[in-house]
Amino acid sequence: MPTWVRAAAGWGSILVLIALVIALVKQLIAFIGFLTFAIKAIIVLAFIIVIVGVGFLAFRSFTSNRQSKDKS
Repeated sequence: MPTWVRAAAGWGSILVLIALVIALVKQLIAFIGFLTFAIKAIIVLAFIIVIVGVGFLAFRSFTSNRQSKDKS
């Protein structure tokens, strides 16, 4: 096998490994971005649920107090 073919094969494999590492890093960055978006969405939904729950409890308390005043 000629020397230039062996040299090209060696450098080619190194370049392929570098390309694979770059692709892996890109995928990891995209995955971390997706995870942070999912965590942010869960936090926003939790706050919305808490606000709706507090509003529901306040409304229920308001109607309960109003019904008890009407009965007496």
